[in-house]
Amino acid sequence: MSAIKFEVITLFPKAFELINNLGVISRSLEKNLINLNLYDLREYGEGSYRKVDDKPYGGGSGMVLKPEPIYKAHDSINKLTNSKTLLMTPQGKVLKQQDLLRWTSLDQLIIICGQYEGFDERVRCLADEEVSIGDYVLSGGEIPAISIINGLTRLLPGTLGDPGSLKDESHNSSLLEYPHYTRPLIFKEMKVPDILVSGNHEEIKLWRKQKMFERTLDRRNDLFSNEDYKELLKDKSKNNYSKEKVQFNIGNENEIYPDW
Repeated sequence: MSAIKFEVITLFPKAFELINNLGVISRSLEKNLINLNLYDLREYGEGSYRKVDDKPYGGGSGMVLKPEPIYKAHDSINKLTNSKTLLMTPQGKVLKQQDLLRWTSLDQLIIICGQYEGFDERVRCLADEEVSIGDYVLSGGEIPAISIINGLTRLLPGTLGDPGSLKDESHNSSLLEYPHYTRPLIFKEMKVPDILVSGNHEEIKLWRKQKMFERTLDRRNDLFSNEDYKELLKDKSKNNYSKEKVQFNIGNENEIYPDW
């Protein structure tokens, strides 16, 4: 498998120095599992002052990134056939784990980081996808870009010492991950569940599955699919579940799903 090339267009390339201190991500760079190339937007600015922003037409607060420097930076990148361009924007589709899995098949990911009040609307034409990391606004697209690089890289073969650690992680399915415990056995009068020190691996597997259902229902029932609920009912005798109504949040409404 060839290295995935991350090409990042940013006004603040120093923000990405953090990646050199991110453990497994840093090792992925050393092992050439990924390549990271930064394109300082200021170098593509106009005039002697390398101007990259200007006041918005129609008035309003803040400064807007000009289209010309971003287009120049994007044009300077040697595009591979299997490549996508992502635009970091709070108006984009919220990032999901399945997006990261989907992008692992790419050879190249070009990421454009927004800044200031935003960017000229014509910049959107460059993007294959517009991406947000949540319903909030940051000062720029650098942190979202680092999040994508981090999340995608750890899915690549050879990045993690134990690839099996990815299997039951939150959001790899529609369920959240089960609770974890380590030594000591008792801490501040809180004891590790007996099942985890029983040595019965089949029972431990069932307990973890039960906790994944419970945790998802309690914390993120919007993730819970009908198929997951049917599986919960099917396994209720093993997992000590009763056939009760379960409330799901769908959009801004609540809908009650009865027995099937």
